[in-house]
Amino acid sequence: MKIISSWSGGKDSCLACFKAMQQSHEISCLLNFISEETKRGCFHGIDSKLMKAQSDAIGIPICQNEVSADMAEYEKEFKSAVLNLKKEDINGIVFGDIYLLEHTNWVDRVCGEIGIKPLEPLWNLKPENIANEFIDLGFKAIIVSAKADLFDDTFIGREFDKDAVRFLIEKKICPCGENGEFHTFVYDGPIFKKKIKITKTEKIFKDGFWKHWFLDLKEYYMEEK
Repeated sequence: MKIISSWSGGKDSCLACFKAMQQSHEISCLLNFISEETKRGCFHGIDSKLMKAQSDAIGIPICQNEVSADMAEYEKEFKSAVLNLKKEDINGIVFGDIYLLEHTNWVDRVCGEIGIKPLEPLWNLKPENIANEFIDLGFKAIIVSAKADLFDDTFIGREFDKDAVRFLIEKKICPCGENGEFHTFVYDGPIFKKKIKITKTEKIFKDGFWKHWFLDLKEYYMEEK
C-alpha cells in the first residue's frame, strides 16, 4: 500500500516508518508540521532544516507544512495536508503512537473523516521493548528536550542508548517518553543512506507553558555510509 509517514524527527515516528517499510508498504513521503513562526517542529522543536536533512539522508521526500500557533486550527491544517497528498493515490498514514488513547482516538476519528487508513505498528507494545528494539536495530538518536521537573541539563545531549533506557526505568519514567517527558532526534539507522554528524549544540532552558531543557542542534554535516 502507498502510504505517508507522520514524521516528528524522533525515534518513535522513525521506528514506525521502518516497521511499515518492513511490511512492504511504500512510503511516499514524510509528513511533518512546523510552526510558521519558529520554523521548528510543532512538538519536538527540531529545526525544519534538520528534518529536511533526515529526509535527504533516508532518501524519502519530506512534505513540510507550516501551521499557526493556534492548536485549535491544527486538525483543520492536518486534514488539508493529508487530503492534498491523497490526490497522489495515498491510501494510508503510519503513526508512532504507543499507548495514549487520546492520541489514537484522535487519529482514528480524523483519518476516518478524510477516508485514509491509519497504521499504528507500535500500538500496545511494551515501551521498554520498543526502546530496546530501536537501539538493537542500529538506529542512533540523541535526546534533544526533556521536562525540567524530571531531568537536569545533563540528560539532554546524551545518546538514547541502553544506559539511557535503564536510567529511565530506574526513575520510573516511560522509556519512550510517551507522555512528552523527553524527545529525541534520529541521526542514523538502517533506513539512513547517509549519517547526520552533529558538530555543535547549545543547551537552552525554556520557561513557558512547561519548563524544559532543549538542545539546539546548531551545526551538522552529512556523511556517506
